[in-house]
Amino acid sequence: MDFLRPRTWAEALDLKAARPEATPIQGGTDVMVEINLDKGRPAALLDLTPIPELREWSREGDVIRLGAGVTYARLIGELGACLPGLAQASRTVGSPQIRNRGTVAGNLGAASPAGDSHPPLLACDAVVEAESVRGARLIPIGEFYTGVKRNALAPDELIRAVRVPVARGPQYFSKIGTRNAMVIAVCSFSIALHAAERRVGTGVGSAAPTPRRAVAAEEFAAARLDWQGRSPLDPGVARRFGELVAGAAAPIDDVRGRAAYRTHALAVLARRALGWAWADFRADTRADSGRDSGRDSGGGSGAGDDRGSA
Repeated sequence: MDFLRPRTWAEALDLKAARPEATPIQGGTDVMVEINLDKGRPAALLDLTPIPELREWSREGDVIRLGAGVTYARLIGELGACLPGLAQASRTVGSPQIRNRGTVAGNLGAASPAGDSHPPLLACDAVVEAESVRGARLIPIGEFYTGVKRNALAPDELIRAVRVPVARGPQYFSKIGTRNAMVIAVCSFSIALHAAERRVGTGVGSAAPTPRRAVAAEEFAAARLDWQGRSPLDPGVARRFGELVAGAAAPIDDVRGRAAYRTHALAVLARRALGWAWADFRADTRADSGRDSGRDSGGGSGAGDDRGSA
């Protein structure tokens, strides 16, 4: 196996163009597991860790541009107030050691349906910034996942950054696992209330060949939530929302759980998450006035508790 170690982004693009079969590696938390378990042995590894600009994030208006080398630990510590849903999901990724190495971009590159960052990225309408020697392009997150562990990147493209809109309303991430930490999700769900637009965003993980939105559930909730009067959430609306989220999934039976269990669990996660988010929205009269959501650096409203795990 060849080990390629560019020092600049331009050099990385040149190497990827010359060796499109090379597997990019940043934290190595997915790639090295596959290699160690003998599930695959790439012809070459393209190590992106020496490139300093990938480790930076910036705010560009209402969007956070998250460099491909920004770790989960830094996202939690530095961006929890701006990206509460993604910070909540990041907190459930592996152990502290893994969160110190792993990145959202790495999660996207692996494109596993069970990746924890996918549901909040879908709920927030993130955009993937890809680049090659041919130029750069932006890929809406809904078009990024193309199959099981497959994505829309061309063979010569690398992920340079992920653009995530700053939260303008409550966000939550929920995950079912056999314990609270260091497990792959049996299923996961994320919600984002886009209060100013009176719109609901969703993301479903580990319950279909690819991460996906629950579009019918989004439209249903957006039409029935009392955005103006902020009246309490109707239990019937919450229940139907959960049913529609479950209906959007296409899970399978595997070692982590049965399809029927996943479907049932998703309905419960979605119903609860909508209730938490709506309660935050009702309590926060500033939620639709354009301020950033999130109350602390650890994540979204209530993000410091264990609501998101089960």
